[in-house]
Amino acid sequence: MNVTAGGTEDHAAEDDVVHDTRDVQVRGLRLRLHGWRPAGDPIGPTVLVLHGFLDSGATFEALGQLMASAGLRVVAPDLRGFGDSDRVGAGGYYHFPDYVADVADLADKLADEHPAPLAVVGHSMGGGIATLFAGALPDRVARLAVLEGWGPMHVEPDLAVDQMRRHLADLRKVERAGRPIASLEEATARLAATHPRVDRDILAGIAEKLTRCDAEGRLTWAWDPLHRTTSPMPFNAQVYTSFLRAISCPVLSISGGPTGFHPPDEEERLREVRKLRRAEIPGAGHMMHWSAPDAVAALLVPFLLEGQR
Repeated sequence: MNVTAGGTEDHAAEDDVVHDTRDVQVRGLRLRLHGWRPAGDPIGPTVLVLHGFLDSGATFEALGQLMASAGLRVVAPDLRGFGDSDRVGAGGYYHFPDYVADVADLADKLADEHPAPLAVVGHSMGGGIATLFAGALPDRVARLAVLEGWGPMHVEPDLAVDQMRRHLADLRKVERAGRPIASLEEATARLAATHPRVDRDILAGIAEKLTRCDAEGRLTWAWDPLHRTTSPMPFNAQVYTSFLRAISCPVLSISGGPTGFHPPDEEERLREVRKLRRAEIPGAGHMMHWSAPDAVAALLVPFLLEGQR
C-alpha cells in the first residue's frame, strides 16, 4: 500500500484496479472518499455512488472493484455524519437539502479533477439524494441508477405536528457519543438481525467497515446517533415527484425483489420518470450491493458504458 498526499492507495495487481481513500472539504465539512479506478485510463463517466441510511461508501468495495475492472472511475463518499466523514456540530442536523448541496459541491470538485460526464448511483437514502440532485440540476447528470431508493414513505400533512413533537423529544434524549458495542461479533449479530438474508461472513466484513473505536477506545457504530432521531418534517411524495419529473437523463431502476424496500406508491413515483428502464435481481433484497454485487455490476456496467465502446 502506497501512502499519498490524499490518503492511501492500494494497487490490486490481480484485477488491475486501484483503490484509494482520501478526504475532501465539502461545504466546510471533511468527507471521506472511497475510490476505485482502473490502473489505466478510465472510460465512460465518473460514477458517484451514494450510500443509504446507516451505511457508508466503504461497503461498496466489492461493487466498486467490479465496476473499476470494467474501466469505470468510481467514487463513493461517506456522507456527512456517516463513516469517517465529519459530523455536524452542536445545534446542527441532517436534512435532505444538506446532502443534495454536498453532492453538488463534490460533483464540482470531481469535474475539476477529471473532466468527464457524471453518472450517479444511489442506494436507498442515497437514491433519494441522487434523484433530488438529478431533478434540481438535470444538466449535471448524464446517467442515473437507483437501487431501491425512490424515497421514504409518504406522510400525511395532518401528522406533521406529532412528528415534530417526536423530533423534539428525541433531541432531548439522544447521546451523541454513541453507545458502546461489546465486540465486532456483537456488531455482526446486530446487522444479521436487521439483514437476515445477507450471508453472515459478508456481514462480518461489513461490521468492520461500519464501526470505529472512539477516543476512549470503545467500539461504536461509525454513524452519528443524531441520525436515529425522528426527522422534524414529514416526507411529502407530491413534492418529491416534482423532482422526478425534472430528471432528463436515462435512469435505471434496480429492485432487489419482493423482500426489498418498496414504498406503497412506488409505481406512481416511477411513472413520473421519463427515460426509465427497470431491472430486478430476485432474492437480492434491499442490501443488494452486499448480497449480490456481481449481479448489480452486470446491470450497472453496460448501462453506464452505453455508447462508450
